[in-house]
Amino acid sequence: EDGQGVVVDHSAGGGGPLKVVGERRVTPAGAGRPEVAGRVQEIQVVGRTTRIASPAYVYLPPEYFQAAHRARTFPAAVVLTGYPGTASALVDKLRYPRTAHDLAGAGRMRPMILVMLRPTVAPPRDTECVDVPGGPQTESFFAKDLPEAVSSHYRVNKGRGSWGVVGNSTGGYCALKLAMHHPEVFGAGAGLSAYYDAPTDPTTGDLFQGDAETENRASLWWCLENLPAPDTSLLVSSSKSGETNYRDTVKFIDLVKEREPTRISSIILESGGHNFNTWRREIPATLEWLSGRIGGRS
Repeated sequence: EDGQGVVVDHSAGGGGPLKVVGERRVTPAGAGRPEVAGRVQEIQVVGRTTRIASPAYVYLPPEYFQAAHRARTFPAAVVLTGYPGTASALVDKLRYPRTAHDLAGAGRMRPMILVMLRPTVAPPRDTECVDVPGGPQTESFFAKDLPEAVSSHYRVNKGRGSWGVVGNSTGGYCALKLAMHHPEVFGAGAGLSAYYDAPTDPTTGDLFQGDAETENRASLWWCLENLPAPDTSLLVSSSKSGETNYRDTVKFIDLVKEREPTRISSIILESGGHNFNTWRREIPATLEWLSGRIGGRS
């Protein structure tokens, strides 16, 4: 990473939970005004309850700036990288904003706000989107603080399940877990090349501190077997050749199919891998799927 640090004032009157610190175009240099091309804004978010601070990028579709839609609200989705990841890769390498712009322009998805960041909000630690006992409350940041902060600043749809969440690798695990644990917030969650249980290794440290409930909730397998089935939609992806999560993904699909009202969809490639090229092949279909499953008022 080579992004410059930005000072965020945490004191009273420091400007609220979200601050816009930069802006960039969606399309190549010289192309289009915001009402034609949309915009990507760089922001700093400070969680109201967790006090977690994180940079992020927000994609605003062209309609957001058009006079005819001044009073319109939009569905929104959190987009997560893997670990450790860089948020800028979601913009430049995985091309989420450009893909969303092109799909909406072709009528294949609704215009949507994308909030793009990495799940590593307590760097360098990999918290696996867990509310660590006595440590970073990462799940609460993504499920409560982040949607609240973004909704206070941007015109986001209201109502149950009006947000979506998507990610790759670690971000994919987080996306599935957030949708399963918080269906009142996330109407859909998509895990690209996801895994289904939080690892414990030198990058994570002790995530659970002996708390059995926290450890159980971090396992999507345990959640499927022991918690009420959430009213949300899930999407998983894998490749028959080239990815290690294929068998687990098939097993996960079979388990979810037995647990209404949870809905499950999948993208299974014949050949792929745990890399940007594979995810770029899956992102257009994922965004279309997400657009059709996020509720709320627009």
